[in-house]
Amino acid sequence: MATSKPMMTPQQLLAALDQRGYATTTTEHEPVFTVAESQHVKARIPGGHTKNLFLKDKKSRIFLVTAESESPVDLKRLHPVIGGSGRLSFGSAELLGELLGVEPGSVTPLALVNAPPEKISFVLDRRLADQEIINAHPLVNTMTTSMRVADLIAFLAEQGHETRILDLPVPPAESGHSGSGQNDAAIPS
Repeated sequence: MATSKPMMTPQQLLAALDQRGYATTTTEHEPVFTVAESQHVKARIPGGHTKNLFLKDKKSRIFLVTAESESPVDLKRLHPVIGGSGRLSFGSAELLGELLGVEPGSVTPLALVNAPPEKISFVLDRRLADQEIINAHPLVNTMTTSMRVADLIAFLAEQGHETRILDLPVPPAESGHSGSGQNDAAIPS
């Protein structure tokens, strides 16, 4: 059995971005585990902020869905949009660590540097893709890295990861929530 490559550290990730010429700004802050906890951090960092869904379908295929932090996502209707088979469930903390090398609360598209492209599909919410700047954790939830969306997509492509930009389904209007609800409260940032 072939040994897998070692997981990158935040410092190695930031150095790799810099070595490839991607302009980034990283802000250190206290740990944030959910979108709700990150409100005061987001207030001082311009650009699009993320919520990241580490999901598994009925066939055990893995998806990382990166949505705009304030946008509700209808998890019940998400699987056909992203190409999942049957209902989606959240991947375990153990699988998250094994595949992306991060802990819950630190999920980020930048963690795809640690994952073999054939093991995970990446989906980016069009609302984020349409922004100039995206903010994501550099593998830990005590920092936020700001970079151009186009640079993130290019960097991930260099790692072998295709970015699929999709319109994510929102809950039906009659559900009566305005961006904060069960799908928002417990989703790791």
